[in-house]
Amino acid sequence: MLIIENIRLALSAIGINKMRSFLTMLGIIIGISSVIAITAIGSSIQGVVNKQFESVGKGAVILYVNWSMIDGYVPSEASFTMDDLEKFRREFKDELRYADPYVTEVSTVRVGDIEKKMYVYGRDVGYDRMMNMNIIYGRMLNEAEVAGARPRIVLDAPSAVALFGTENAVGGTVELTLEGETKDYTVVGVYKEEETIFTQMNTSENVTGIVPYTLMPMQADNTLYFYTFVDDTLNISEVGTQMANWLVRLKGMPEGYYIYEAAAEQQGAMNEVLSMLSIAIGIIAGISLLVGGIGIMNIMLVSVTERTREIGIRKSLGARTGDILFQFLIESMIVSAMGGLLGTGLGMLIAALGMGAVGVEFSMNPMVVVVAVGFSAIIGMFFGIYPARRAAKMDPIEALRYE
Repeated sequence: MLIIENIRLALSAIGINKMRSFLTMLGIIIGISSVIAITAIGSSIQGVVNKQFESVGKGAVILYVNWSMIDGYVPSEASFTMDDLEKFRREFKDELRYADPYVTEVSTVRVGDIEKKMYVYGRDVGYDRMMNMNIIYGRMLNEAEVAGARPRIVLDAPSAVALFGTENAVGGTVELTLEGETKDYTVVGVYKEEETIFTQMNTSENVTGIVPYTLMPMQADNTLYFYTFVDDTLNISEVGTQMANWLVRLKGMPEGYYIYEAAAEQQGAMNEVLSMLSIAIGIIAGISLLVGGIGIMNIMLVSVTERTREIGIRKSLGARTGDILFQFLIESMIVSAMGGLLGTGLGMLIAALGMGAVGVEFSMNPMVVVVAVGFSAIIGMFFGIYPARRAAKMDPIEALRYE
């Protein structure tokens, strides 16, 4: 009952001086809204980054020549062949889910009177499963097409529309030149990527296609890269190191000649940078919370002075020192918590509008909201202690004489 009564008295005091109470909250509102907005923006951007890495595949590992050890040119014996790829697959059959020689070429593609530049990627069977590709028409390349180097191609949806005027281009043919040889390629599938801020920023008119890597033998037998997917239940760092060291032994090159990059490690590093940046900016924004707390202390001191006679009357009627202390602490905490709630709402609105403007999905950890409002109440309690103690220690006789 005492708590309820003190809350009622606090709300009454706040209601009597609405403008002053709002101005008191303003510092807390600005501080909390800044922290919430920065946290929400950081969380939203982190979500976009994570989604991009997930589209690449958590187990993606690229093995390649350590360019820092290259003096002028890469010797021919250091490059990988398709035979090396088969040995590599057999050696790491338990760890690998996918591997290809990472071959690519920019070529000219024609369909009737339409001619465009195409980014062509040579891939193996199962690439779509590693990348979680959404095949909307047809299918991905099969084993017979890869083994037989058959002229088959898979397009992304925008490329299909650009070349054929429709997404469903399965069965159509494109004239494509790879490694100096021009052939008609049959479209066997069309896939669609999930739209993100990065795909929206891509305004290139070039088109994209996936073909069997065996159609580019000159590159596949002279590549400096292996593009792989490792079982993501394993320690990817350990497996990556083992694969790089094995390639060193296979090719008879110096230690450290081949290195790897793992998507999971890059994702972790990126998330760590974003988290540290959000924390650093949040701490700077949080300084305004201290300013807001000082404002609460100042106004509460004024309130104690204005209500000296009220305090005297309550004490003369039997209110204890602890009761007076508790009353003013409750009041400062309510002012601060209300400011925290308003600031939280404002911060989320700013972040949501900002993320919406750039096409990023808004993301917010609910625990951050709970912590923000709770912290604002703690700020109110901390900076309300001195005014509350001053009110509680008043001599009731002197308080009643106050004019």
